[in-house]
Amino acid sequence: MKKPISNSIARRSLLVAAGGLAASSALGLAGCAGAQAAPDSTFVLLDGSTTTTGDLRGKVTLVNFWATTCVSCVKEMPMLASTYTKYRDQGYETIAVAMSYDPPAWVLNFAQTRQLPFKVALDNTGQIAQAWGDVQLTPTTYLVDKQGRIVKRYVGEPEIEALHQLIEKLLAQA
Repeated sequence: MKKPISNSIARRSLLVAAGGLAASSALGLAGCAGAQAAPDSTFVLLDGSTTTTGDLRGKVTLVNFWATTCVSCVKEMPMLASTYTKYRDQGYETIAVAMSYDPPAWVLNFAQTRQLPFKVALDNTGQIAQAWGDVQLTPTTYLVDKQGRIVKRYVGEPEIEALHQLIEKLLAQA
């Protein structure tokens, strides 16, 4: 005979499910008034300097979570580099955030040998990935508008033409 689920357990399960739906809905409302603010984050770059999400206000920013051991991440890097080069003079920024399990020496070697033209950050503690939605799958990429709102989330490699169209639209906005 099955035991009935207590009201408090059922209620808690419902609240957890509703919270998850709300979080995923907020990310799914790309470009809508309900777009989610990018989390306050401090990115520690390979040269030891820092950049914060606040520093990025006024720019359209792509934040990419990746790893040197991720085949898809390595494959998309040339596209991210060419996209950055194409739009950087128009107020576009890219920050590639290496996952906490990625050895810093590997990240530095990758960035140097591939001559990545954009900012590369280390997330040694995993706190940045946690703040941006508990990122566990790489590559995961967020496009942030000039007001600091996440307007699009990509899991896997973005389709380049659609990405460029969205970047151009965001760059044209005040």
